[in-house]
Amino acid sequence: MRAALRDGASTFEADVLVVGAGPVGQTLAIDLARRGVSVVLIERNETCRQHPKMERCNARTMEFYRRLGLADRIRSASRFRDIPMDVFIATHLGGKKLLQLSYPSVVAMQEAGRRCNDGTLPLEPYQLISQYTLEPLLKSVVERLPKADVRFGCEMISYSQDETGVDAEVKSADGKTTTIRTRYLVGCDGGSSTVRKQLGIKLEGRGRISQQRQIFFRSETLFAHLPFGPGRHYHFPSGMLVVQDDLKHFMANTGSVDDPAPDALLRDVFRITVPFDILNVALWHQNLLVAERYADRRVFLAGDAVHLVIPTGGLGMNTGVGDAIDLSWKLAGTLAGWGGPNLLRSYELERRPVGLHNRDVSGRAAAGVGAWRAACRPEIDSDTPEGEANRAEVARLAGIGQRLSHDMIGTELGYSYAGSPLICSDDEPPPTLIDDRYQPTTRPGSRLPHIWLDDGQALHDRIGNDFTLVSLGRDHKNLPALRQSFAEIGARLDISQIDSDPAREVYGHDLVLVRPDLHVVWRGKSVPADHRRVAAIATGHA
Repeated sequence: MRAALRDGASTFEADVLVVGAGPVGQTLAIDLARRGVSVVLIERNETCRQHPKMERCNARTMEFYRRLGLADRIRSASRFRDIPMDVFIATHLGGKKLLQLSYPSVVAMQEAGRRCNDGTLPLEPYQLISQYTLEPLLKSVVERLPKADVRFGCEMISYSQDETGVDAEVKSADGKTTTIRTRYLVGCDGGSSTVRKQLGIKLEGRGRISQQRQIFFRSETLFAHLPFGPGRHYHFPSGMLVVQDDLKHFMANTGSVDDPAPDALLRDVFRITVPFDILNVALWHQNLLVAERYADRRVFLAGDAVHLVIPTGGLGMNTGVGDAIDLSWKLAGTLAGWGGPNLLRSYELERRPVGLHNRDVSGRAAAGVGAWRAACRPEIDSDTPEGEANRAEVARLAGIGQRLSHDMIGTELGYSYAGSPLICSDDEPPPTLIDDRYQPTTRPGSRLPHIWLDDGQALHDRIGNDFTLVSLGRDHKNLPALRQSFAEIGARLDISQIDSDPAREVYGHDLVLVRPDLHVVWRGKSVPADHRRVAAIATGHA
């Protein structure tokens, strides 16, 4: 057992207690521990659950995992490397193909990314990986970190907080109840979050929109016999089929929650003709909900505990990982002593608007799918003029509506924290956030665009875990003054001298100050006279 931390009369078991060891909780614990923050991670289940749930880490999430040193490991855990990411719409597996949306493989996206240097593409393309593969991978990482204490089979019952910390009552698998005292608590415990409910925080939006049935099954031969070719999603009027990362497991999702029986549904409705074994059947509800608050004093919420979206578009877990990365460095800075009162306060101010936007994007994507499905008629599979006309109409609608679920690079990379108390204001108006397009910008609050340097290294990889001033100019004598302003607060500022014409062209400024999460704080042609104020804003003291 790790030695307890003492603070006056209080004894702390760790700095932070993270409740819930899904991808969001584990990502938060990994980043905290790597930053030197002691963390206890508890999970009520005794092991990682074998359910599909999410199946894609989007581009921004993969950039985060690259900074954690995990991107290559995650890609190696999936068979989806050189397989196209195509999406098919058909009447059923043995029926007529209505539309094929072509998307390149990971390898092709990586090659295209290496040839592009205008900031429009992410450093890391997205990766298909099933949640039941990702969770054990993250678990193997966090369990090896000296600053992390991981406890599966440990359930939080209740908690209380005071001016200096949080006391959580937890029950282990043997029924024994103990109290864990930490300085902060983060609830990453899902849509039915115990942490959120105890705070009395409500969810806003539309809940229980419709009930769905998920059938998780295994087939050794189905992928090789898919009639329309290899891909990731197969959509039908009755539901969808999602290929999992090992090409042997599949998830069928349908609105049919009563009859027929699962095996009959797969055979007679989806028309699967090869052998399969059903592993699990679950009912779930579609929700479009965001919590009214993300924090209460020393208790914070992240992931599904604060936003529940329809999986269409893959904005659930990925938004949660963004929560974890935003909160992690702010907790670390506060615990290190340099964080001002605005540092943790900014978490909700920055992440809740992202949650609201992504909830609405998810709703639009789901509506786009619903539009073409609603147009399907009984004759859609018939060799008649009526059937042909219906197929043409459905294909037209799907060409518009289905794309809303897959073309989301603007949503993934283009969100901004402009207006946050940690961001310096800028006279340039923000670029319009367009879901399917990303416009690179260094306007304060935005993600720093990815640029390749002349030596083949990514500029992102030249930036460490602290604040960094990217200097593209050739003569800035006052750079140490800005560094000293951060040092006076107790924060570290690295200065990265970059000689890159593409970076100068894309960034548009000689100096760009970025936070640990690679969002821009300030930019300019020279170090401003009020550099102490810039440092104060960035660290939450303004």
